[in-house]
Amino acid sequence: MHNGSFRREGIHALSVSTKTPSPRRKAEPLPIPCDALMDALPHPLLVIGKAHAIEYANTAAEDFFQMSAGVLCRHTLPDVVAFGSPLIALVEQVQRNGTTVNEYGVELGSFRFEAAKLVDLYGGPVPEAPGRVMVMLQQRSMAQMIERQLTHRGAARSVSGLAAVLAHEIKNPLSGIRGAAQLLEGDRTDSDRTLTQLICAESDRICKLVDRMEIFGDERPLQREPVNIHDVLDHVKQIARTGFARHIKIVENYDPSLPPVPGSRDKLIQAFLNLIKNAAEAIGEDRADGQITLSTSFRPGVRLSVPGSQARVSLPLEIAVEDNGGGVPADLMPHLFDPFVSTKPSGTGLGLALVAKIVGDHGGIIECDSRPRYTVFRALMPMAESEAAQTMETTQA
Repeated sequence: MHNGSFRREGIHALSVSTKTPSPRRKAEPLPIPCDALMDALPHPLLVIGKAHAIEYANTAAEDFFQMSAGVLCRHTLPDVVAFGSPLIALVEQVQRNGTTVNEYGVELGSFRFEAAKLVDLYGGPVPEAPGRVMVMLQQRSMAQMIERQLTHRGAARSVSGLAAVLAHEIKNPLSGIRGAAQLLEGDRTDSDRTLTQLICAESDRICKLVDRMEIFGDERPLQREPVNIHDVLDHVKQIARTGFARHIKIVENYDPSLPPVPGSRDKLIQAFLNLIKNAAEAIGEDRADGQITLSTSFRPGVRLSVPGSQARVSLPLEIAVEDNGGGVPADLMPHLFDPFVSTKPSGTGLGLALVAKIVGDHGGIIECDSRPRYTVFRALMPMAESEAAQTMETTQA
């Protein structure tokens, strides 16, 4: 059934239940048409039939998917949402088991969306219409999304105190251990000398790890200047093409009118170099179709509330690094920017934590969306004050 007749006529098959709530009193049928009740719901509601056909969509669903009910009901669910969407899996699970299924914090993508939307999904069977599934989507607010993204800043900064302690309490003894090993090396046999050299090598390795962690303890304010983000990305791309990503196709999708980012060019290079290196490692060296896409865009609607004040900061600049690698395991997604969390067997788990800290120090936020053969890191950044003021004046005019 693809002609949308279920929307106004067939929907009465889903009429409000008139089951007896108690032995003493019988519920009276509501004098309101059921489709009017469905349209009054503030949350998107779909009825999915056989072969994933969309048979009903309420008014909120029209707004959510930016398509009329008539158009939606001429499509199947895989036509509307992204390939491999959790919503499709949820519908199939309900049809298979005949039980209600809920999923929370799901990122739902569609060709109609500029970016994935964070939603809670509720699906259940329709007893009066076997094989059909009713799905309700509850979109989380931008405030909730920002709140989740802000935890990345806290995760990155949580290691700052530890870094300072390590720098003082570990590096100093290590230098003494290394010096003692060098003194012993001169008077030892070849077999003993191998052991002293091992002590020196391992001491150096620990020092390098502590040096990386010392970056997190640097709380000095950034020396900000207007930075052309495209110059940063071009520089990083050149490094990648001559080294770790020489076998991978790098695609640019830039908005050339993007204003400057206020911050440190060197720090931004460090952050996006980490992201591109991670993307190259996720793709691997054996993939002939590996691709990394660097994109920039202007998103004027994103504003961030500053804790403890009424001020709201605009984050209109989006810089994204996308790859077609294997994706991030679902169990790691909530902790991806935490220190010491890594998908690589030999990784230290400090790379993405450092990226989160650098982006946070620039007043921005970073988010990741991942599924097999698609992972994208999006950094939302402020723009230089002069540009912001000009944009504000233009908007007010």
